[in-house]
Amino acid sequence: MRGRDQIPQPQLLVVFLSVLLTLATTSYGVNVTYDNRALLIDGKRRVLVSGSIHYPRSTPEMWADLIQKSKDGGLDVIETYVFWNAHEPVQNQYNFEGRYDLVKFIKLVGEAGLYAHLRIGPYVCAEWNYGGFPLWLHSIPGIKFRTDNEPFKAEMRRFTAKIVDMMKQEKLYASQGGPIILSQIENEYGNIDSSYGPAAKSYINWAASMAVSLDTGVPWVMCQQADAPDPIINTCNGFYCDQFTPNSKNKPKMWTENWSGWFLSFGGAVPYRPVEDLAFAVARFYQLGGTFQNYYMYHGGTNFGRSTGGPFISTSYDYDAPLDEYGLIRQPKWGHLKDLHKSIKLCEEALVATDPVTSSPGQNLEATVYKTGTGLCSAFLANFGTSDKTVNFNGNSYNLPGWSVSILPDCKNVALNTAKINSMTVIPSFVHQSPKGDADSADSLSSSWSWINEPVGISKNGAFMKPGLLEQINTTADKSDYLWYSLSTVIKDNEPLLEDGSQTVLHVESLGHALHAFVNGKLAGSGTGNAGNAKVAVEIPVTLLPGKNTIDLLSLTAGLPNYGAFFDLKGAGITGPVKLKGLENGTTVDLSALQWTYQIGLKGEELGLSSGNSQWATLPALPTKQPLIWYKTSFNAPAGDDPIAIDFTGMGKGEAWVNGQSIGRYWPTNVSPTSGCSNCNYRGSYSSSKCLKNCGKPSQTLYHVPRSWVESSGNTLVLFEEIGGDPTQIALATKQSAIMCSHVSESHPLPVDMWSSNSEAERKAGPVLSLECPFPNQVISSIKFASFGTPRGTCGSFSHGQCRSPRTLSIVQKACIGSRSCSIGASTSTLGDPCRGVAKSLAVEASCA
Repeated sequence: MRGRDQIPQPQLLVVFLSVLLTLATTSYGVNVTYDNRALLIDGKRRVLVSGSIHYPRSTPEMWADLIQKSKDGGLDVIETYVFWNAHEPVQNQYNFEGRYDLVKFIKLVGEAGLYAHLRIGPYVCAEWNYGGFPLWLHSIPGIKFRTDNEPFKAEMRRFTAKIVDMMKQEKLYASQGGPIILSQIENEYGNIDSSYGPAAKSYINWAASMAVSLDTGVPWVMCQQADAPDPIINTCNGFYCDQFTPNSKNKPKMWTENWSGWFLSFGGAVPYRPVEDLAFAVARFYQLGGTFQNYYMYHGGTNFGRSTGGPFISTSYDYDAPLDEYGLIRQPKWGHLKDLHKSIKLCEEALVATDPVTSSPGQNLEATVYKTGTGLCSAFLANFGTSDKTVNFNGNSYNLPGWSVSILPDCKNVALNTAKINSMTVIPSFVHQSPKGDADSADSLSSSWSWINEPVGISKNGAFMKPGLLEQINTTADKSDYLWYSLSTVIKDNEPLLEDGSQTVLHVESLGHALHAFVNGKLAGSGTGNAGNAKVAVEIPVTLLPGKNTIDLLSLTAGLPNYGAFFDLKGAGITGPVKLKGLENGTTVDLSALQWTYQIGLKGEELGLSSGNSQWATLPALPTKQPLIWYKTSFNAPAGDDPIAIDFTGMGKGEAWVNGQSIGRYWPTNVSPTSGCSNCNYRGSYSSSKCLKNCGKPSQTLYHVPRSWVESSGNTLVLFEEIGGDPTQIALATKQSAIMCSHVSESHPLPVDMWSSNSEAERKAGPVLSLECPFPNQVISSIKFASFGTPRGTCGSFSHGQCRSPRTLSIVQKACIGSRSCSIGASTSTLGDPCRGVAKSLAVEASCA
């Protein structure tokens, strides 16, 4: 008779196999080391392509899709910072939930079959509030940030060790079978370490020793740290890192931040980086001995809540990345880089087997060859001038456009030229829904708004009095953007200031970042700094009355500083002087040293109005274009799966919440300069101010609302408006892919996917133009333009040239309409020869449905 604790034989077999499977998947780690050429994974040198995705700048519901799209784009590694102030907002109180679930994010990276690079820092910069440091650090007695200071080092070691221990407990290091192959300690300290004197060197040595002592089993790196001590690998950040050399012949050449674009500031134009230049930079890096390169960013995402730094960093952190703020593929950037990665990987075996040999076949030209004793040969031909050149190499002639690299995996045939894009271009659009209309409609904001007035001046029990003007950050500890400075002053009948009240001026100076001045309860004027100079100085004409007058100054921050030496010591707020000036008689009254009353934050924040609770007014008429008002409405989500945005045109400045979740600060009235934007030529060195768009327009009007934050109906939108706006003008929008195009010339290389084709006919067929609808359920519904010959223009504005084949449109329509994707040979054999002896190209614009 079988005892009740015995397991039947078939079940025993299942248990045994399950245990074996568990051991096989969790117990066998890999050995990650490095030598002078590359990272070695289990003793094998690897050429690796990485991309940055910051987990708090998207949602857990987006992570798997972002990671998969990164893998599909040819990435091997996902890189992320670890955000200390998000994880430990209060000392010894931790948050690893929701968007801050670091373990879940790293596990998803591993489940996708990718590696991870964990940049612990714990200083991150990242245009993130206070560079990632929690504000409570500032109040520790005797602390000095990022230097050889015992209180700071104790806190830095404690947090770094906690993160390492979390990763170890979940077996997430490669040495344990997990995806993490690299960790970073400190961040870009070499840019500013001279400001810290001799203590900087001892601090860096301590940080390196501390990190290594945590025994992760994987290498550590320090970016922008030329004196990083062994065994720490020093790495490069920048738009170009091909000329970078590690500080030891035993370390590989690594690039931790290749900036895919640049960040957007409120008050600035929108930066972008042409993919031809980005691809050129990547190819040059691998050409000249690099074997690990990371895009910063591959997905930038959104600065939700009050997470932006700067100050004045926008809510959007799109960064012109291959995956846009909403998680959609940006074409042609994503596709062209995917082709580039494939081309580089075709060279991998040669790249890791030997050192490069570089020669110069002409001015601004370089040919680099990787050739092994076994006959492997790969080559890169670079033209780093701005004019086109012809290069003779190995007995063959190659045309090299200016500022381009051709990749020859077999030292003979070109797999890709960085300036010649085979990938299609997609022009997205935001489709707006009506801001008014039926509240029951599934795609509109309600026309029914309610509101609550935020009191001017002191309204909370926690107010306090102090003589003089207080610095804001130390006073609020960043619990709120807002600090009220309130003063009651008596003006006597014979006061000279009243001789001509209309000429009395309120003079206020602030360290930043903005302020609103109220006199006797009415908004008298405002001032704001900018990304280049956060300080504010205003002179506001005011009318004073005999007797008691109240002056209420609302000072606000727009993201705390995140970069530079001693950025933590930069103050904010109205530090003065504050004066009343009589212009007619020259009388000046300095109010700075008087007894001021202070209130941290808003009454509405204390009441939790952002959740939509409390009693909201609906009568009388909706107040608009008035300062300090909380607004609330309900809305139904637009149908479908397209990403959602809210267009805040018509509003001034404030913050918005959807179902209690902050989508960030909005500021559509902050307009970029009218100058600085022009047609951008990718040729020549890129800088953050080289390629700009949106001049003379609001820096940001559209704000991302993650789909996972909304229900199909009954959603609550709450706004706090500082300076005055009309909420009935705002609208929901969905981001959709409206137009797709491709333009391929006869001189383009074959699609890189055909490189390994065994068909001689395919290899000789020539360039191919390909189109594919962005979403799986779409098919190509129309061909809006098709021309083979000498078409002109760009996607969305193509036109026919003098040379054109009359057969093109019908051929393209037959090949494409009704299919999700199609390919057409860009050659005379397919489309005819409308003009012999003329260089021709094929341009197509299509739409999907």
